[in-house]
Amino acid sequence: MSTGSASRSTPKGRRRREALISAAADLLLAGGYDAVRHRSVAAKARLPLASTTYYFDSLDDLVTHASELNGAREHELIRQQMDGFSPTALDTAGTVNLMVDLLIGPVDSDIDRHDLLVARYERVLAAARHPQLQELHCRLRADLEDMLLDALSCAGRPTDRDHVRPLLALVDGVVMAALGEGGGDPRARAREVLLDAVDRHAPLTAGP
Repeated sequence: MSTGSASRSTPKGRRRREALISAAADLLLAGGYDAVRHRSVAAKARLPLASTTYYFDSLDDLVTHASELNGAREHELIRQQMDGFSPTALDTAGTVNLMVDLLIGPVDSDIDRHDLLVARYERVLAAARHPQLQELHCRLRADLEDMLLDALSCAGRPTDRDHVRPLLALVDGVVMAALGEGGGDPRARAREVLLDAVDRHAPLTAGP
């Protein structure tokens, strides 16, 4: 192991690396991918500028780790919501409300949840141009599919990936449109399209 590799793997090195990833993730939430630069990350982490190139192979490498952290942050919030679930058969409206709360956030969500939602779709678009983000996007997407499958099963609507994916695609389209319009209501848009689709892709197997 080289001297540089050894120092990066020390507790101090790991703390510095994690601080840089956290700083970059926060900058992503606040200003998108253009906000993440070597200098801005180092300043936010209160570390020397050279640390960003010492602990990461490139800026793209740092951005990928920051994007992964934000994905993990959002998915942890979704899992916390799901922890309170108990198996209960839900009618169409109840199922749609459940999906909207999970995929977009409850109506009383704070700004952090909104920023994580925006970051999700920024990551999708960025992956189209940056190959290093594509594997991450696919992995996070599969994780989101798994959580939605679990939630639908708890709602008495067991289904599979082939049926969950069209539901997610519908949500993606209307949410991105609402976010792009600024004043659009992504929850209302998602609810409208899901009301017409959920019974086709995840029919109720037991009465509510």
